[in-house]
Amino acid sequence: MERFALWGTLVNAGAVIIGALIGMLFGVIGYKKRKAASKDAPTQAGGRGRLADAIFSGLALCVIMVGLDGVLKGAINDRIAAALSEGGVAELALPGEKTMVIILSMVLGSIIGTLLDLDARLTRLGEWLEKKTGNRFGNVAQGFVTASLLFCVGSMAIVGSLNSGLTNDHSMLYTKSMLDFISATIFGYSLGFGVMLSAGAVLLYQGSIALLAQWISPLLTADVITTMTITGSLLIVALGLNLLGITKIKIMNYLPAVFLPIALEPLAALVGLA
Repeated sequence: MERFALWGTLVNAGAVIIGALIGMLFGVIGYKKRKAASKDAPTQAGGRGRLADAIFSGLALCVIMVGLDGVLKGAINDRIAAALSEGGVAELALPGEKTMVIILSMVLGSIIGTLLDLDARLTRLGEWLEKKTGNRFGNVAQGFVTASLLFCVGSMAIVGSLNSGLTNDHSMLYTKSMLDFISATIFGYSLGFGVMLSAGAVLLYQGSIALLAQWISPLLTADVITTMTITGSLLIVALGLNLLGITKIKIMNYLPAVFLPIALEPLAALVGLA
């Protein structure tokens, strides 16, 4: 099976599903216990609600941390690589051309996403699923967007899928699967059913890269992967701010920005910006 190009992606998607199911199970058990406690001791219900809110806010802060980590790693790793190739000292700052590509990606991505009304479409789908499940498994759209960004944004998803498709080396995706399993369990507890659905996003995104690796690997250069990672990480930061209630950014409308560096990075090089 390991010679199958999609094997690593299937393992990764399976890890997300299993982790989310475990998290949802604990979430349902906790909900029943809180409901029973509120009947027996109504005065304690508020305290238990505050505890759940505290856990949710803590997870939101972790989402912000993951996003900032992606931004900083992308910038620092890029400068270190440049310094090594030039035999100089690394300057820990994002080069101007990449900043320009990221800005253009965010602006153009938001225009595309808004014109396609991606956020409203996902919200309507989430509301339909919530009705079908009796609204027992949290905000489906929120859980799906949060988990999909966390699991799909980053160099491990891209490089690991390329390795799977080109050489049948799934080791990086195995490592990612373990990390995603833990995250899916934690977020499945708080965000519910949408986290499990994000396995579909993992399968589609990583599977497409693995199957098309031979043709798209020349496009996914180190510069492109770095810029995609930083752009996606910015969306994760915005997502964390949304979860904390600080902002109300329609994240889905910015999603096309993650993929635009594939075209914008070569264009920047062509016009002499890179």
